[in-house]
Amino acid sequence: MKVVCLTLLFGLVCGAQETPAEIDPSKIPGEWRTIYAAADNKEKIVEGGPLRDYYRRIECIDDCEYLSITFYDKDDGTCLLLTEVAKRQEGYVYVIEYKGSNTLEVIHASQNMLVTYVENDDGEKITKMTEGLAKGTSFTQEELQKYQELNSERGIPNENIENVIETGKAPDDDRYPK
Repeated sequence: MKVVCLTLLFGLVCGAQETPAEIDPSKIPGEWRTIYAAADNKEKIVEGGPLRDYYRRIECIDDCEYLSITFYDKDDGTCLLLTEVAKRQEGYVYVIEYKGSNTLEVIHASQNMLVTYVENDDGEKITKMTEGLAKGTSFTQEELQKYQELNSERGIPNENIENVIETGKAPDDDRYPK
């Protein structure tokens, strides 16, 4: 009887553990816009912060073994269009050198929304951050809720969410506010 109870208990515990959602790699490439960013160290992602960037395009190379990421970064008030290549480690976790050493993980991918989780090590401190990307210029209420849940799961306070799309305009983008 004890064996049956233990087996049942083990089955319930295993069944209750949430397995991470599988990422569909076909949803990663495309034209993306940074809508939101959040970090445990908010100073890094505010306008003018060193980790504030504006995604424009992500491409998969060699079956997503590499990600080519094109984005704008403001450096001393000048907007620079950059492309960096990240190398896959495992799953959808990538390594990229930019303003320190970074691990970047694609944690959510749908038709119109992509969320990345980044740990940036600038040599002094590790900053945990997420970036919520969209095909358009905003998130639906459901997408924003999903983004907030993903932040909470990673210990990033939702009070630290920055609405990136409202605070800047890239040179090629007349659709976005200044």
